[in-house]
Amino acid sequence: MAQPAEGPTDGPCSTPPDACHPVDEKLHVSRLVPAALQHIAAMYAGVVTPPLIIGQAVGLDTAAQTRLIAASLLIAGLATLLQTLGVRNAVGNRLPFVNAASSAGIAPMLAIAENSATGHQLPAIYGAVMVAGLFCLVVGPFFGRLLRFFPPLVTGVVITLIGVTLMPVPVGWAQGGDKEAADFGDMRYLALAAFTLVVILLFQRFARGFFKQVALLMGLLIGTLAAIPFGLADFSPLESAPVAALPTPFASGAPEFKAAAILSLCIVMLVLMTESSAGMLALGEICERRTDGATITRGLRTDGIATLVGPVFGGFPTSAFAQNVGVVSLTRVRSRYVVAVAGGALIVLGAFPVLGAVVSLVPMPVLGGAGIVLFGSIAVSGIRTLSEAGLDDSSNIVLVAVALGAGIIPLAAPTFYADFPAWAQTVLGSGISAGALVAVSLNLFFHHLGTRDGARSDVAALKSP
Repeated sequence: MAQPAEGPTDGPCSTPPDACHPVDEKLHVSRLVPAALQHIAAMYAGVVTPPLIIGQAVGLDTAAQTRLIAASLLIAGLATLLQTLGVRNAVGNRLPFVNAASSAGIAPMLAIAENSATGHQLPAIYGAVMVAGLFCLVVGPFFGRLLRFFPPLVTGVVITLIGVTLMPVPVGWAQGGDKEAADFGDMRYLALAAFTLVVILLFQRFARGFFKQVALLMGLLIGTLAAIPFGLADFSPLESAPVAALPTPFASGAPEFKAAAILSLCIVMLVLMTESSAGMLALGEICERRTDGATITRGLRTDGIATLVGPVFGGFPTSAFAQNVGVVSLTRVRSRYVVAVAGGALIVLGAFPVLGAVVSLVPMPVLGGAGIVLFGSIAVSGIRTLSEAGLDDSSNIVLVAVALGAGIIPLAAPTFYADFPAWAQTVLGSGISAGALVAVSLNLFFHHLGTRDGARSDVAALKSP
């Protein structure tokens, strides 16, 4: 039997099938489409989460919210196609790798919005995101040398804080979403959120195969259907959404560039680059195709391009989706063309806003019930990373304790930094940025400064999914 090819190729493998690597195998449509649908099901909720949260926070109306969701889907599809198919040896890692707007940027972007006096604050957010994308393009080729400053000890803290600091968002949704409304916290809302959560738990416990993988989506669907008899579902977004439309460049105004906001997003971009690198290394192990420095550079270049160009049409910081790495590991379907088809489907969803508007039909309490699982799972991912980070070392325990404490301050005491300068409020007001800064600084202090050979290389540790 012929051995699979070791390196990436520019097109689908040739026949016979056993003459090519599984990553380059072009599956029959009967296997291709269901496998692609699994990837869409795994990522869809995550893709629409950033525009949903940011749109709500800055007060967008239904039509603008729909456009934001459509833009997020479109950028995710284009980035995923670019990543899986590649462009020569310049862009794309040519792995079954999904790229989309990351939830890691939500909390810093909310802090930027709160500290911006510009309209609905999106121009300041988009300006910072664009610079973060440019930062990724510049730093990407050298990022392998920086990975030792972002070991699992640091990334675990940051990922945990992402889940923890975002938890107030689904809690607010579960109470109705609008804190100014007279019925905010009404028992009907809380019951609907609890019902949605129970549905997700039941599917996770008793379903098998595909239905277990889409437990989150089934909770959203059944929760929405349950809301209809009680008049808690609003179908007006479908009436106002255009059937087909492409995003308008700079629909929210020209981007604004503010130093503090840019610093905050560049810190987040470093974390996203670490996550992407870890995802590529993990996929390399799963797919049995070695992920070298050139592959990581091409993959990060794709992240940078998508993050730089995305805000032009309404996109946010773009990175790997760990849940899709899990799908590849679970199903053992390693063909990059499966993920490419999923990317194409996302483009279609983004080009037809009426499809994106379907997401807007989901009542806030239903999103709240599902959000508990979604954001909680992010925190669990961080805890899992920390469990592999050598917490038997007392220095590491102190590092994690102080970094988590710094990250939770804005959550526990929102006015803690009220008397600080505006730039400090933007950076420290985000638990993720504050925690990341402390974690990186303490990692340098404990493991790099004053040591003969610096910290040990943690690149190998990133290979763990």
